[in-house]
Amino acid sequence: MPNSKLSPVRHLPTLADVAALAGVSTATADRALNRRPGVRPTTLGRVLDAASELGYITDASERASTVAKPLRLAVLLPSGENSFVAMLSRLIGNAQSMLAGFNMRARVERIESFRPDLLARELKRTGREVDGIAFMALEHPLVREAVNGLAERGVPTVTLISDVANTQRAAYIGLDNRAAGRTAGQLMARFVGPRPAKVAMIAGSLSYRAHEEREMGFLHLFHELYPAIEVVGLREGHDEEARNYRQTKMLLAQHPDLAGIYNIGGGPEGIARALRETGRQHDVAFIGHGLTPETRALLVDGVMDAVINQNPQATLLDCVSIFANIRAGRQPLEGTARPNIEIVLRENLP
Repeated sequence: MPNSKLSPVRHLPTLADVAALAGVSTATADRALNRRPGVRPTTLGRVLDAASELGYITDASERASTVAKPLRLAVLLPSGENSFVAMLSRLIGNAQSMLAGFNMRARVERIESFRPDLLARELKRTGREVDGIAFMALEHPLVREAVNGLAERGVPTVTLISDVANTQRAAYIGLDNRAAGRTAGQLMARFVGPRPAKVAMIAGSLSYRAHEEREMGFLHLFHELYPAIEVVGLREGHDEEARNYRQTKMLLAQHPDLAGIYNIGGGPEGIARALRETGRQHDVAFIGHGLTPETRALLVDGVMDAVINQNPQATLLDCVSIFANIRAGRQPLEGTARPNIEIVLRENLP
């Protein structure tokens, strides 16, 4: 009987084989291959490479189908009357076709302002449903813990407009707010002129790191360069028109010689209304943040003198670039730059 050789039995690769070659657990390999949240981009790449090498994924088209699912993003922004935040929310909501070109989709959620407990809870909840989160941060231990917890689960976060310190967030997209405050101070000093004077600040809330840093920059500028100009105090208006109106009325009553107001947050219409009612709209220098239809109208009317702006379109594009970098395993900020501080006057309105 002629000799015959039996063909070796081919061992079909298993999920455990893929996990072992990639150096991850089988649970992580399963999440990666099924594109579920909680897998870092670099880990995803190792798992897909291992699956291809072992033949667990058999061809390029199958691998492409594994990674072709859109990146699911959530953008958490505060609710309320801040018109710049509302404008940014509409911009993101209307950008779905652009995001689809980057194989992403994003939903916007508005949550109650100035509530760190609520923001932390929403970060944790949303992180179970999406692949990445962009949000306007509040400086608070609960928020820091939520961000770090998401990072440990492989869900990257990006802070918008206002940052949070000492966290594992992937990136921050916003102005150098201390420099923005100093810029406002320099403008105010030029508008007021070389004379003893009083100026005041109205913030949204100092629980926003952005507002706190703007205040610090504004105060230090006057301390260093213009000691004859007195900053008479800081009030919080929670970005609300009515509250800013009341705060401005009280400031004008307490300081009839007030020469300027720096609005660190939103709600500029309330300040403008108080200035008009008291007939001070043309002799109190008024500087604010965020070019919106409301601040544009106030610039045109001459009630506001200058607006410091962060371009919302550039903010959105930077956000897209950062999440694309993370997905590709690159450094998050590769190819991006910190936003420029734009100074908008009536004479240079875009």
